[in-house]
Amino acid sequence: MKVAMIAPIAWRTPPRHYGPWELVTSLLTEALVAKGVAVTLFATRDSQTAGKLDGVVPRGYEEDRSLDAKVWEYRHLSHTFSRAREFDLIHNQADFPAHAFAPLIDTPMVTTIHGFSSERILPMYKPFEDRVHYVAISEADRHPDLRYAATIHHGIRLDEFAFDPVGSEDLLFFGRMHPDKGAHHAIAVAQATGRRLHLYGIVQDAGYFEREVKPHCDGETIVYHGPVGGAERVRALGAAKALLHLIDFDEPFGLSVIEAMACGTPVIAIDRGSMAELIDDGTTGFLVGEPGAAVEAIAGVGAIDRTACRSAVEARFSVETMAENYLALYRRILAA
Repeated sequence: MKVAMIAPIAWRTPPRHYGPWELVTSLLTEALVAKGVAVTLFATRDSQTAGKLDGVVPRGYEEDRSLDAKVWEYRHLSHTFSRAREFDLIHNQADFPAHAFAPLIDTPMVTTIHGFSSERILPMYKPFEDRVHYVAISEADRHPDLRYAATIHHGIRLDEFAFDPVGSEDLLFFGRMHPDKGAHHAIAVAQATGRRLHLYGIVQDAGYFEREVKPHCDGETIVYHGPVGGAERVRALGAAKALLHLIDFDEPFGLSVIEAMACGTPVIAIDRGSMAELIDDGTTGFLVGEPGAAVEAIAGVGAIDRTACRSAVEARFSVETMAENYLALYRRILAA
């Protein structure tokens, strides 16, 4: 089976620190290659893969602001689709612009929808549902008016996330500095409980960060570390009492949630979007209705078995499970 994997080009694949779509694309690509699938990864030219790398974009446009995102996205897609007939299947991880090319080729096509962000994007999905096989990353993120081929949860490489059986007494926030992700809620909860809070993530909304986050960061009780990757990321995910995921939007998945649980850290999350699909309430964390309820939930975190958090990820969110589910979908499509 020959598969063309289209990566987003905001960041390198895999990303150096932030880049969740690029990360999932890389994880799936490498797992498929390990299973003997001939994957060509169409990504930025500085990307890394055990498969075959092809591309025309020199670097991610978020890493080199001299690059015009729209110009290079369409150059990227044009190059990929010019080679469509060489592959049995094209797997698009790069959002809806690729659908513009779908009627021009005969090669079967899959699109993983990394979050159905708005009704406004439906016109670039609905007209192509007879041509493109859509994959939702959670049941919660399915749009009621769109036909899907499957729901496939993300998976991670368990060997990259060391289990921490102890953690610490500190709280953790991991995500974009944006109102949706709720860093301000995490700060309020930490202050109410008298616990130290470590915040990690890129600043996506500078105004929000300056107003709601930075004034509270004293380097002692509320500590902002910026984006983080590699061994430091794993250490941070495991060295916590709990991850606070007090979101203000319907989270389509939440990679940091399963990464934290893989390291043994329970998660306290607002029960919106996919959270009930990832967290077993009372077993791997707590689902709460509003941020204030997280204060009480923290008092119960000590009763959570950190081993149970790790075991839940091993059973349901491994990269092997994700790859097998995608392979099964590919085979169904090609058989038809």
